[in-house]
Amino acid sequence: MMKYLLVALSLLGCNLASAQTKYSTRAGSISFFSSTPMEDIDARSSQVGAVLDMSSGQMAFTVPMKSFQFKRSLMQEHFNENYVESEKFPRATFAGQVVNFQSAALSKPGAQQVQVEGDLTIHGVKRHIRVPGTLELKDNQLLAKSKFTIAPADYNIEIPALVREHIAKTVEVSVSLLCNPPTVAQP
Repeated sequence: MMKYLLVALSLLGCNLASAQTKYSTRAGSISFFSSTPMEDIDARSSQVGAVLDMSSGQMAFTVPMKSFQFKRSLMQEHFNENYVESEKFPRATFAGQVVNFQSAALSKPGAQQVQVEGDLTIHGVKRHIRVPGTLELKDNQLLAKSKFTIAPADYNIEIPALVREHIAKTVEVSVSLLCNPPTVAQP
């Protein structure tokens, strides 16, 4: 997991001078849900590594595809082997930034509405997206949330013909990141 967090940090172009403005987590959560006539598809992961730079609004996250947990093990097996091909494409990543980011807005109480824009890579396919979200400073931690939909077809995830007509064309994705504040290095 640390390897994935380091990848996210490198996506932000980290340097020591700006390291004190970065909130991060290695235990963020992401879930996806799709209602279908056959059966609802619902999976969750709590292994999201993420970084948000409060000086620039840049953010990145990564999630191991095999970390998604389903209610039924057969669904999980099909997801990893047949749909997202987790051995070949082991993680999903996002690198982008909060649009028109103003860190001062986070001093207000409550969640602040934002737009996040960047590149989401799933199944080896990178697509530029813009999604709504919220940011909130709470108890010295940064809570970042977003809910949006994606179409598996946009990421070259093929659905077998046998079940294609019984599976929704879009999937609702929910991201929740409780990021810890930067730590100050001791001299």
